[in-house]
Amino acid sequence: MRLLLLQILLITFLTITSCKTNDMANNKTAAQILGNPEYPAICYGGYRENTREITPTLQQVKEDLLILSALNYKIIRTYNVHLPEIEVILQAITELEKANPDFEMYVMLGAWIDCKNAWTNQPTDHFQESERNAIEIAEAVRLTQKYPNIIKIIAVGNEAMVKWATNYYVQPDVILKWVNHLQELKKAGKLPKDLWITSSDNFASWGGGTPDYHIEALNQLIKAVDYISVHTYPMHDTHYNPSFWGILEEEKNLSKKEQIEKVMVRSVEYAVNQVKSVENYMKSLGVNKPIHIGETGWATSCHDLYGNRGSKATDEYKSARYFHLINDWCNQNKMSCFYFEAFDEQWKDAKHPQGSENHFGLINLQSQAKYAWWQMVDKGVFKGLTRDGKPITKTFNGNEEVLLNEVALPNTLQLELAQP
Repeated sequence: MRLLLLQILLITFLTITSCKTNDMANNKTAAQILGNPEYPAICYGGYRENTREITPTLQQVKEDLLILSALNYKIIRTYNVHLPEIEVILQAITELEKANPDFEMYVMLGAWIDCKNAWTNQPTDHFQESERNAIEIAEAVRLTQKYPNIIKIIAVGNEAMVKWATNYYVQPDVILKWVNHLQELKKAGKLPKDLWITSSDNFASWGGGTPDYHIEALNQLIKAVDYISVHTYPMHDTHYNPSFWGILEEEKNLSKKEQIEKVMVRSVEYAVNQVKSVENYMKSLGVNKPIHIGETGWATSCHDLYGNRGSKATDEYKSARYFHLINDWCNQNKMSCFYFEAFDEQWKDAKHPQGSENHFGLINLQSQAKYAWWQMVDKGVFKGLTRDGKPITKTFNGNEEVLLNEVALPNTLQLELAQP
């Protein structure tokens, strides 16, 4: 009897210890996952339709998360809390974790920030904030308190300070106000002490661009955040600032693939220089804290500025090369890259089906993996997984020759290469 009791106690102890160990293993902090190559990051939205009024179902989100998990992604970035999708995502992660103790997924939670009269017929006031910002922040706090083991980062605003975001941008003091508010809640024990607070914005907004951004409120914001989340999009600058974009005269005798490789390597160098410009500004303030890429990506189709009628940047081959090159650089430099984005979403430019904003995903709306992930199909990563009931197959029926026939070479680069 005594021996039986000891055996029961031992089994109970081992079970409890195992559960605690597993809970700890699947409850990493932001400091542990950011910059960790074993915790790849990606931007996620699950909308299938051309409007966000149709929220993806719990089953659809679970399908998406299982696909991302199979690809070893363990951190996803979301953008706002005023739409029901975020609750569906958090519920899906919770249920997948319960069903499989090995399932692990964390969230960088976005809280959307606007200026007064943003997205209305009234004149926008970029020196006052929207009354709704307080509601957005409060909801971000509520969700983080409800899901502390999932939400590890709160990003206050998305490209909310960059001046070309004319529909809604605010001054840095607005972002600073809410970052300080969240940091105070952490100190008061109302948010997890290891939660990281940031804002996710264009490199120029973080001081890496023109001097008009170098104001005291930005300096204080850099000191207030736990890390800096930088956006860089060389694809857009193939049109707006094509100092790096094009084929050099001495490259014209190379093969098509070799010419494109040269162009894409320069594109990644351009992005890296933008990140380094933020680092240089940060260090000029006597600050030294982590920097991670909160957004970067390369669309695969465009009907105007970046397509074959424009800079000839968008196609699946160039997109794949950028995806692999920028991620390789980030891994080598212990920097997280929240690549934009996992799946195509057609609501972003609903009036123009071929608009570039609809085609940043690495899997399209036909459940086809684009060229960047063809190897994953070959390796059987998606075996047994579906999206909207369809297995994950390859675009172009997996025919690289057909794909390459649609790839256009950029024009000859006439300008002297310059730093962004």
